[in-house]
Amino acid sequence: MKRVRILVDSFADKGLPNAQMANAREIIRRLDPALFHVSTFCVDEPDPHIARRPNIRLIKLPRKRQTVTIFREFVLGKHEILFYVKSSPASKWYLRLRQNWRDHRITVGTVESRCDLRNQPTITPQAVRLWEQTVLRCDYLFSNSPAVQQSLQSEYGLKSQIVRTGVNTKFFEPIRSRAPNRRPRVLFVGSLRPFKQPDLLLDAALRFPNADFVIAGDGPMAGQLKDRMQDQNIRNVRLAGLLGAVQLRHEYQQADIFLFPSVWEGSPKVILEAAACALPVIARKNYEPETVINGKTGYLINSDQELFQHLEALLYSPKLRQELGVAGREHSKQFDWDVLTGCWQEIFLRLTSQKAQGRAA
Repeated sequence: MKRVRILVDSFADKGLPNAQMANAREIIRRLDPALFHVSTFCVDEPDPHIARRPNIRLIKLPRKRQTVTIFREFVLGKHEILFYVKSSPASKWYLRLRQNWRDHRITVGTVESRCDLRNQPTITPQAVRLWEQTVLRCDYLFSNSPAVQQSLQSEYGLKSQIVRTGVNTKFFEPIRSRAPNRRPRVLFVGSLRPFKQPDLLLDAALRFPNADFVIAGDGPMAGQLKDRMQDQNIRNVRLAGLLGAVQLRHEYQQADIFLFPSVWEGSPKVILEAAACALPVIARKNYEPETVINGKTGYLINSDQELFQHLEALLYSPKLRQELGVAGREHSKQFDWDVLTGCWQEIFLRLTSQKAQGRAA
């Protein structure tokens, strides 16, 4: 059987923290090499799982002026599918120019956040416009949750299919014999931006001085959080900074509760990672994360008051934390990358088959 040739518009470099690129790496490493030949880009040392994959082509990029090399690959590459199209100048040029010639290749874009980007002050109008000119112009769009799918339809009138964000449950897993923490530990993971509301961890730390709080991530609010901790003498919070995968897993495994007060999301993978490590999760209900089952694997809250109420209940009940955490670990298995990559394989084979039949007709 002839292999389907896929160009993945992402970087295969080891340890890159970007969530979308990490998702792309998880899919690449699992695609069946008997069915797919994959090309993708890298600047430095590639992920070893990808480097060892048969039928992989790693396209080396310089540290600067990468756009020309990427664009050339888009135009001249021998691929049938361009997958995981990024919001970049190279993809903008390609998607604009391909209309002028008979380009039979298939472009696939993924939408992984709500689509009212103009309402977020941390996202520039230029970035929104570039996203509209690239990802949204792909032949096929895939959303990672029903809420994102509905947002794309309501904001742009565009339809999409759903393929959920995954998690590596063999990597993100609990430590079976971990000794209990002397004080319960609450973890937040995410970019330090206003819509993520990491400052609520500081509010919680003041309310619950007998618990410890860890904020993992970096962003525009880092300085503000440090200043507030100093001004208010908040000593039960640790700013862990931006962490690699192994360090991040360690933080999940050492925590007791995952608190994620963000108000603007698609289907955040950190919730899945925390659940896979058997942490009960508290998250907002407004973006309807399917990865949390309210009252069974954690809590979906409508207000800050509810957030603190459920946090208090979890802080004072190790038994409740364990029950919700065990259920969360089990729930996370249906989102494992092994399962979801199988969905992508079926999609790629279906799209190329439909394209071949259309040309034959």
